[in-house]
Amino acid sequence: MSAWIVPDWPAPTRVRALSTTRPGGVSAGPYGLADGSAGGLNLGTHVGDDPSAVAANRARLATHLPAMPRWLEQVHGCGVVTADDAGEGDDVPRADASVSTAPGHVCAIMTADCLPVLLCNTAGTVVGAAHAGWRGLCDGVIEATLARMAARAGAPAQWLAWLGPAIGPDAFEVGAEVRDAFLQQALPDEHASVAAAFVAGAPGKFLADLYALARIRLARAGCTHVFGGNACTVSDADRFYSYRRDRTTGRMATLVWLAD
Repeated sequence: MSAWIVPDWPAPTRVRALSTTRPGGVSAGPYGLADGSAGGLNLGTHVGDDPSAVAANRARLATHLPAMPRWLEQVHGCGVVTADDAGEGDDVPRADASVSTAPGHVCAIMTADCLPVLLCNTAGTVVGAAHAGWRGLCDGVIEATLARMAARAGAPAQWLAWLGPAIGPDAFEVGAEVRDAFLQQALPDEHASVAAAFVAGAPGKFLADLYALARIRLARAGCTHVFGGNACTVSDADRFYSYRRDRTTGRMATLVWLAD
């Protein structure tokens, strides 16, 4: 089984991207493979895994990248940083998205059910990555990321997006307050589509389609060329980590950068 997914999207040649999966590393136990044996590619330093295993996993990933990713301390918000200026080591920005216009600077998002969104313009001059859990998605992290990318591009742009592995619409049970939050944020012409992204389940509960909600917000921000969005982290334990399924688990990374 491959250690990562290469996004299938019509991005310019100099836009490079990948999304890691569960296999391919050295982590064991809940951070390892689905049966608990060693071999997990956990990249999160904050989940309780052996730090030496995480370091080894990150080193393995780095051999396929132009540089170590500019990791973020993700807080389920809408903060966006410029990866070209972001610090490394102990200086990890608190943000949920990053963008880059410089070759070799890797934007990275870590997830284990939340939606990773990769973005680029068709000119291949700017890339971005956003961490879209339901809170950040509802509050506008995608729009904030594209706004920062537009400012960095310095010219009108056509956008492409790729939606990475996330909790699927058959597994993401939420309360009525989540549905209400999205409906309150919906524009008049979005209301029916937002409502359709929530299917009634148990009393007071809904199954939410995070992918559909992301497409709505991408379209609002001017991005209608959207790819991916066909995986479910919860239902595929062999391939993906899932916090909703396992609670104690690893983290995957979804990354994008510009080549020279």
